[in-house]
Amino acid sequence: MLQVVKRNGKKDDFKEEKISDAILKAMNSPSGVYIKNQPEEIAHIIKEKYKDKNEISIYDIEEVVYYELIKNNNPATARAYESYKSIQAYKREQNTSDNDILGLLNQTNIDVMDENSNKNPLIASTQRDLIAGEVAKDIAKRKLIPAHLVEAHESGAIHIHDLDYLIQPIFNCCLVDMKNMLDQGTVVNGKLIESPKSFQVACNVMTQIIAQIASNQYGGQSINISCLSPYLKKSYDKNLRLAKETLSSEDQALAMADAMTQKDLESGIQTIQYQINTLMTSNGQAPFVTLFMHTDENDLYLDETVKIIEEILKQRIKGIKNEAGVYVTPAFPKLIYVLDENNIKENSKYYRITRLAGECTAKRMYPDYISAKEMRKNYEGNVFSPMGCRAFLPPYKDENGEYKFDGRFNMGVSTINLPQIGILAKNDEERFFEILEKRLELVKEVGLLRYNHLSKVTSDSSPIHFQHGAIARLPKHTPIKPLLENGYATVTIGYIGIYEASKLVTGKSHTSDEGKKFALKIMNLLNKKKEEWTKDYNIAFAVYGTPAESLTHRFASIDKERFGEIEDITDKGYYTNSFHVDVREEISIFEKFDFEAEFQSLSTGGCISYAEIPNMTSNIDAIMTMIKYIYDHIQYAEFNTKLDYCNECGFDGEILLNDKNEWYCPNCGNKDKNTLTVVRRTCGYLGENFWNEGRTKEIKARVLHI
Repeated sequence: MLQVVKRNGKKDDFKEEKISDAILKAMNSPSGVYIKNQPEEIAHIIKEKYKDKNEISIYDIEEVVYYELIKNNNPATARAYESYKSIQAYKREQNTSDNDILGLLNQTNIDVMDENSNKNPLIASTQRDLIAGEVAKDIAKRKLIPAHLVEAHESGAIHIHDLDYLIQPIFNCCLVDMKNMLDQGTVVNGKLIESPKSFQVACNVMTQIIAQIASNQYGGQSINISCLSPYLKKSYDKNLRLAKETLSSEDQALAMADAMTQKDLESGIQTIQYQINTLMTSNGQAPFVTLFMHTDENDLYLDETVKIIEEILKQRIKGIKNEAGVYVTPAFPKLIYVLDENNIKENSKYYRITRLAGECTAKRMYPDYISAKEMRKNYEGNVFSPMGCRAFLPPYKDENGEYKFDGRFNMGVSTINLPQIGILAKNDEERFFEILEKRLELVKEVGLLRYNHLSKVTSDSSPIHFQHGAIARLPKHTPIKPLLENGYATVTIGYIGIYEASKLVTGKSHTSDEGKKFALKIMNLLNKKKEEWTKDYNIAFAVYGTPAESLTHRFASIDKERFGEIEDITDKGYYTNSFHVDVREEISIFEKFDFEAEFQSLSTGGCISYAEIPNMTSNIDAIMTMIKYIYDHIQYAEFNTKLDYCNECGFDGEILLNDKNEWYCPNCGNKDKNTLTVVRRTCGYLGENFWNEGRTKEIKARVLHI
């Protein structure tokens, strides 16, 4: 029997109807011409022509069809047939991103689906962003990034963060100048938003601005909530005028104004909390927002600021109802509370607010804590918020010699794989640093690539950022290049796996004397390069302890495939974040904070330390002891506990992991992720949509520090 050799080399039986069907489709196309019986006649001609042969290729068949159509006075269908062939060939040609995109649609591309625990990859809007991201990654790797940098990324030598956004003229994270936007007015979607006249309107406007900002960048944004304080005062003044017009008694009028303002305060903060958790940005997720809460004695409206902080904490303690109507812990906004002299001691003026923060931490994991005392040592006496979860800016003075932090941003991050260098160095410290020097040059190149890409951008690329106050108020068509230079913005040198690198080179954890000496040598080299590059290129490079939500797994997987299973390194399924102590290491919270504080001072472009604690809702005194320790010993720290819920049985204890790394309810055995609420700290933010395999293993391995 005659066999047809297909394009992939496989063979199939010759069938006339397949040929006639293809010709008929060409005839019925918009440019074809139908002639009765012609498809069947041509198919039969081909069969007769090759009846004495054993094989015929698909290409021979297509050629005969074309010429038979011409020969039989049907050139229009011949051309349509050629066009049909071209389209089919195009559909067969596999773009380098095809499998990744199809994997998102059929839910097999687990690495991308699980790369962000705050994105639900099953939702259409999120899928749209992820699909666009895969296309963008492909274009960036083929058209924008030099081949040697692509190879370095693919081999796991470095990681170019946010590849899915690299081809766009957008940046990473920022400190929003929300005070300027509220006080001076702004523009949203081409509509002028004047300065609010009340607290509730200010809260609503702020959330609209947050959504716009999140849709025009790819990282976190932070806001000092003191920007709202003047508007709480405006509401009080308005309420007092109304009360005095209504009541003759001064005392009654004051009481009425207080009550009305408290109601305004509660409604405004509720607006912020609900809006941020229900808004969906253009990238298919809630905005990554941090609210910075500082009882700053230089605040002209400090009394109002304290009231706002108190209400934020009260509402966070209460939580937000899930679809079952049960109060659970929201992931956003992230809360940061500043520990300062006026709130850290029992006799301090605002200690009750710090106590409330401790209760909130025990119940909802946030807020995280910044020690004003320790931070001032690292940032020329300044206290300010990180951009998002942990990225800090270097001090910068404006043309008037005043320190400026709000309105500044980060251009992007590239992270170096320290454990891989340790594997290649083979216990040779000198060799380790030779390789590290070379790979740092790759990180520098990525930073300059981001700078050069953004330097061509004008203010029109994101009016909310560059024209209407979030970053600046530049005229239309104005280049943003000056905002990238002279230390105003940063480019980040990220790093991961100091623990594993130390084990590979010294044979010991970096908490040992020998290991620590080696680890600090790494940190000092990173900082040396930071200083050199900042001077050489007039761009502020910064050393950053990478959060590595999905990268902790990616690097470990690449190295395991390349180098095999290495005990205590690639066999774990994850690498340790930045300078952190190994999650399995038995160490007290106080020892851990003392140890990591030294590394924080060498990672001023971004850092955070954490402690794993049990449920301490009934022991706030112990929480307060640990909070006070933060104030005296470490710049920036957070507490991790378990805040879970099973929608099937109502269990609100800790959801567990079994031997297969499957989450399950210990009360009813439920394993359905759709009906389990599991909240864990993964990168400075809380994650609530589950994690990749490596991060899940890391979460399971964590030990308590108290």
